[in-house]
Amino acid sequence: MLQHVSLPKFTRIRINFAELRPLHVSFTAAPGGDNFSVCRFKAQRIMKPTHTLISLCVLILVAACAAKPGLTPDSMPAESGDELFSRAEKLFDARSYDEAAALYNEYFNRYEDKPLAAAALLKIGIIHALSGDYDKARAAYRKIVSEYPSSPFVSDALVEELFAFFQEGRYRDVIDLAPDYLQRIDSKSHIFRIQTLLGDTYMSMGAPIDAIDYYARARENAIAADQETIIRKLQEAIAQLDSADIAILVNHPDKSLPLDYLIYQLGLNYALEEKYDDALTTLTEFLERYPEHENRGLVESLIEEIQKNVVFNRYSIGCLLPLSGPYEVFGNRALKGIELALAQFSSLSDAPPINIIVKDTGADPDMTMMALEELYHDQVAAILGPIVTSEIAGREAQQMGIPIITFTQKDNIPEIGDKVFRNFITPEMQVQAIASFTVQSLGLSRFAILYPDETYGLTYMNLFWDKLLELGGTVVGVQSYKPNQTDFMDPIKKLVGLYYEIPEDLKAINDPEIAPEGDYVSEQPADETLGNDDEEAAEEEEEPKPIVDFDAVFIPDSPGKVGQIAPQLAYFDIKDVYLLGTNLWHSDSLIKIADQYVQGAVLPDGFFAQSSSPRIQKFVKVFEETYQETPDFVAAVVYDSAMILFDVVSRPHIRYRTEIRDELLNLEDFPGVTGATRFDENGDVLKKMHLLRIKGKRFVELK
Repeated sequence: MLQHVSLPKFTRIRINFAELRPLHVSFTAAPGGDNFSVCRFKAQRIMKPTHTLISLCVLILVAACAAKPGLTPDSMPAESGDELFSRAEKLFDARSYDEAAALYNEYFNRYEDKPLAAAALLKIGIIHALSGDYDKARAAYRKIVSEYPSSPFVSDALVEELFAFFQEGRYRDVIDLAPDYLQRIDSKSHIFRIQTLLGDTYMSMGAPIDAIDYYARARENAIAADQETIIRKLQEAIAQLDSADIAILVNHPDKSLPLDYLIYQLGLNYALEEKYDDALTTLTEFLERYPEHENRGLVESLIEEIQKNVVFNRYSIGCLLPLSGPYEVFGNRALKGIELALAQFSSLSDAPPINIIVKDTGADPDMTMMALEELYHDQVAAILGPIVTSEIAGREAQQMGIPIITFTQKDNIPEIGDKVFRNFITPEMQVQAIASFTVQSLGLSRFAILYPDETYGLTYMNLFWDKLLELGGTVVGVQSYKPNQTDFMDPIKKLVGLYYEIPEDLKAINDPEIAPEGDYVSEQPADETLGNDDEEAAEEEEEPKPIVDFDAVFIPDSPGKVGQIAPQLAYFDIKDVYLLGTNLWHSDSLIKIADQYVQGAVLPDGFFAQSSSPRIQKFVKVFEETYQETPDFVAAVVYDSAMILFDVVSRPHIRYRTEIRDELLNLEDFPGVTGATRFDENGDVLKKMHLLRIKGKRFVELK
């Protein structure tokens, strides 16, 4: 129903653009003005997912419902304009934007001198923005500003123009124009909208610290209904700051900044950065300042978790070894290495008392998990092992936050997490050593590969081939054999071209007696006949010769298999080539089985007890005196790992397990008996392999 109000001009407008819902705009006439009949309409703007919904409701000025004294019926305003605008509004509410735009345009063209002409232009601009035509949208907004400078819709037009730039991704335009527009607007709701938009703009540009500045200003101009939204934006921006920036803002004199959220986020950041001292100090300060804060429970839980994880027995080292089950022999060798390391380290004058806690894994996953739980409750500083169940142990230790040095060749163990390390020889290390030596030091370029068709052989075959290509070498022949095979004649014959007969047509091509056109050309007179002896010799087929077009052959298999293969290689005249193998070849049994056939063979290994190195000689001597046996690689590498951990936990600044991890990552060529040891950024070991050569009845080290 129409109401009579005195409304010579619009004197007050309130528009809320912050919420995505229809809102109403109220206009009140100045007292003492002429009487006009006005109707109240609302318009709902449905935005695209990336747009902000602008709800605009206007009161439409219509013809007076009652005539003023002195006015005749003929002089009363026509109602057609009201009806036109009303139909446009209904179409807009129904999201029929094309039809609505046509009616708004018609209204503007017919009634451009009416107060609602600016409202029609605003709706036209909004519809253009909805369709992505931001240039036309901005043209409509600017027309309001230029042609209707006293209209209450000017503020809306300025805000909408900035928003159109934002939607188009023209963030620099928003930043450049906003300060001037803020000077031209005195409505707190419009100022709030622009300041919020500036914050959104800086967030989109990846500048959260600038966004926080504007969100804080917007918070001062926000009504109660908008406080939750702007606080959420502040929290999102603060969460993207690094600790240094937050620390600056905490000490910032601007009281509009949300100090509670800044301190809270700073404590979280310190905890994530594993700066536990700073985290505990900051989070405790937060609880003291804001005892009733909504995040109090989260902070208390975090403090409890930090305190639980940082408490450990600095000089206690856990050991996970298979002291029973199928791998018992390896577990006992490893234990001897640890015990000798403890004795050697404890003999140092300034060494602290190291305590080792040994747990038997039985090479069983369940036993490994139980042993880990026990070590966790024992609050060990770090863990050595295991040998077999390394993946399970690595994942659990990572969750517990305990640094662990594993002894395994299994793939991707260090990638489990930042607290998981490996100190063991890997296929990659062996292939790198043998390929680099043969190509770069010996100058070989052509290689053959003979390998067992199972996981071990396939792994080394592929790695060796790839490394040769990387170094500029060439693989001219590759043959596999079954893992249980004992006669290697067929794969060897295939390797040197003796397995398949040459087809007759290929024989003809290679026969110098056959002309290119196929005509027979004789070197003797036509009437001359061959003698009987020559005829018999011609009838005898010449035995084919092996095609040995490689400088070395790589055989990644056990000593027993290689001991059977080597003599058969010699049988097929594969001589004067290098035999290359893996650390499995480092066994006296290979020399006993093959002897003369493996002379000069080259192989890598992680430890060589007969080395001329004084450090290794001393270790071997003490080990043999203690255990009456010669140490192998397992005993040596576990000895090195124990010495590394004993040294790290004894460093005076160590207070947290994360600092033990950091010291391991920063290790610089620790002088171990298995070579100078360090770890890469993932925690995988980096060290040079020993290269050995078979000479007579023993292995000798290549310098």
